[in-house]
Amino acid sequence: MLQTVSRASVTVDGSVTGEISGPGLLALVGVTHQDTAETAKKLAEKIATLRILPGEKSCADLSAPVLAVSQFTLYADVRKGRRPSWSAAAPGDVSEPLFDQFVASLRETGVAVETGVFGAHMEVELINDGPVTIIVDSDELDRPRRQ
Repeated sequence: MLQTVSRASVTVDGSVTGEISGPGLLALVGVTHQDTAETAKKLAEKIATLRILPGEKSCADLSAPVLAVSQFTLYADVRKGRRPSWSAAAPGDVSEPLFDQFVASLRETGVAVETGVFGAHMEVELINDGPVTIIVDSDELDRPRRQ
């Protein structure tokens, strides 16, 4: 999930671990069982070039930063009962290397990236600019477009 921000930060145990000022993007990144290193790379390229910043520009166009935060809760299933199921989220030993691959691939596009701490309890602060919030689903990166 992407949000356009004028600033955002992540704090863990009272210390800021990542901080950006905008225009930029906050990327909340969840990993599911079907995701691969190639998925992470495609997602990074899409996010770097997605024209959702002021003037229909991308992070790559504006040298705008991204704050990437791992968030397995994006794959919560709330269809049954009152307690979410997390079964669609990949376990940490699978998702952490893919999150790291996503961050590395985003940096390879030339985008400045800050991060939270994988698996930690994080306090995320942001000023949503717009507001603009977009879901970028890895499943949709490989599907052909409908005409």
